[in-house]
Amino acid sequence: MATDDLRLRDASAVLDKAADENFPVAPFFLPRAWREDLMAVYGYARLVDDIGDSDLDRGTAHARYLGADPAAAGDPLALLDAFEADLNKVFAAGQEPGHPLLRALVPTVRRRDLTPEPFLALIAANRQDQLVKRYESYDDLVAYCELSANPVGRLVLAITGTATPERVRLSDSVCTALQIVEHLQDVREDLDRDRVYLPAQDMKRFHVQERDLAVPTAGASVRALVAYEAERAHRLLNEGTPLVGSVHGRLKLLLAGFVAGGRATVAAIAAAGYDVLPRPPKPTKPRLLREVGAVLRGEG
Repeated sequence: MATDDLRLRDASAVLDKAADENFPVAPFFLPRAWREDLMAVYGYARLVDDIGDSDLDRGTAHARYLGADPAAAGDPLALLDAFEADLNKVFAAGQEPGHPLLRALVPTVRRRDLTPEPFLALIAANRQDQLVKRYESYDDLVAYCELSANPVGRLVLAITGTATPERVRLSDSVCTALQIVEHLQDVREDLDRDRVYLPAQDMKRFHVQERDLAVPTAGASVRALVAYEAERAHRLLNEGTPLVGSVHGRLKLLLAGFVAGGRATVAAIAAAGYDVLPRPPKPTKPRLLREVGAVLRGEG
């Protein structure tokens, strides 16, 4: 298979992860130009995560795309450095990035006049993942979400031409909540990667130790801790929900889908008795649609 075919196949595999999200990334009802730009940004965000979590085989592919030293394949920090250098080409006149998903990002950056800062923040979040495996406090976790989640919401507002300081503030609340909810779904998977996103202070408060997260079924203390964090996320979602009412048309429906996806996932976690260890609780489509309706009606 030709190298370009390999690159397209691997890029497609990253974009295919959109189907696994808790909310629609670029639904059919949006204008085509919005869908294309949202998928380009989504592809970038997933790619950064993939580089940070890559095994040797995927790391080798990324190193080849980025023109990096093959020795970097087993070093995510070195790969992220090479990736940042390739990202800089997106914003530099007369240069073409090596990675196909970064090349796909170029028209979006030009069309929407996007700045490097949110893209760099996502790289910084993945660098942090390589160096920080535990979070002492909830505030520490929120600071991480400012890098790992909030830039995506800011890019959505930039792409749709609707960014204002107040909308950015509300979007940050929604995105932080969605990140926390995803961490709750993936407690076991994250632990397998030697990462714990449950704040240590909260674990101590609920008498939870890491070994309690490595069992097939959660005990009462773990369930109480997950319920506590889920309620925090739910409150953040409610704080950010006025964002939906501040816009109109198809964007209103898109943002309602984001909030509803978070709410429906919190409901799925609750329906599982807050036992997230056997498998990640997933929202059902009927529940998601009900939550979209509730958000659009302004119900809490």
